[in-house]
Amino acid sequence: MTEESSGSGPVVALLTLSAVWDAELGAVLADLHLTTRKYGLLAHIQGAPGISFSELARRSLITVQSAHTAVKALQADGLVEDANAHAGSASDLRVTAAGVAALVEAGARVAQLDRAFHASAPAIAAALEQAEDETHG
Repeated sequence: MTEESSGSGPVVALLTLSAVWDAELGAVLADLHLTTRKYGLLAHIQGAPGISFSELARRSLITVQSAHTAVKALQADGLVEDANAHAGSASDLRVTAAGVAALVEAGARVAQLDRAFHASAPAIAAALEQAEDETHG
């Protein structure tokens, strides 16, 4: 059986590893009322106060409808507010104080996961860091 026909190879391995660590991230963020997606959206909103739903969706590679749904959940949890929330006007999304606190705590938990990942798969972690440096460098 070849690598192609067995369903194995670096892409499948990376996707499997990603699913495992995404589940780990989801578990450590759950009590903060965050999922991986909501964490990313919250970080985008913090990084660009006043961001529109369209821009938020574009940056997150999701539909505008999905962005609306996720932001409604973030608002219900008190993590985001729309400073211009009335019909017919553009949104003005901002992270609340509770949202900032959640991001700080989430960041600490992500750092712990990063350390755990480095300890369990140092070669993969180093390769991913090198790829990130090449992408952003």
